[in-house]
Amino acid sequence: MIRQPHAEARESIVARAIEQVVGELRLVDVADYIAFIRLEHFACLADLVDSAAELYFLPGTLRLGHGGEAHVDWGGSPRIVLDLELRPAGVAVYFQLTLEEHRASLVVNYVTFETPVEDPQLNTALLCEAIERSRIRPAETIGADRSSL
Repeated sequence: MIRQPHAEARESIVARAIEQVVGELRLVDVADYIAFIRLEHFACLADLVDSAAELYFLPGTLRLGHGGEAHVDWGGSPRIVLDLELRPAGVAVYFQLTLEEHRASLVVNYVTFETPVEDPQLNTALLCEAIERSRIRPAETIGADRSSL
């Protein structure tokens, strides 16, 4: 697959956007991931992703795609690969998140825009804006002093 020049910038945007979700996903025991993937209990994986994302994104913004892979052998640390979809309004990003013992990484496979423009940099900016609009923000207290709450 030929990487497009703007792919790296989009991967960075997605990585920053889901950083907290990845932290939540790391709270799940690796044995659970292995079991769900090996037994093809993808609905359980989808629930894990939904639960991890619900504090940070609007419902349906981040979800499990077509499943995942568990790479486990006797000589090394397990590696879990999850197919994920990030779907803020107007954009769809299909990517793979890899969770390893001491790191996580992602590879964006495809990005599609509902109303793309000719300039890839403007589309990248659109991606960034769409992700920001899909985030859950803490409720602001209007006219109230926080110390009195």
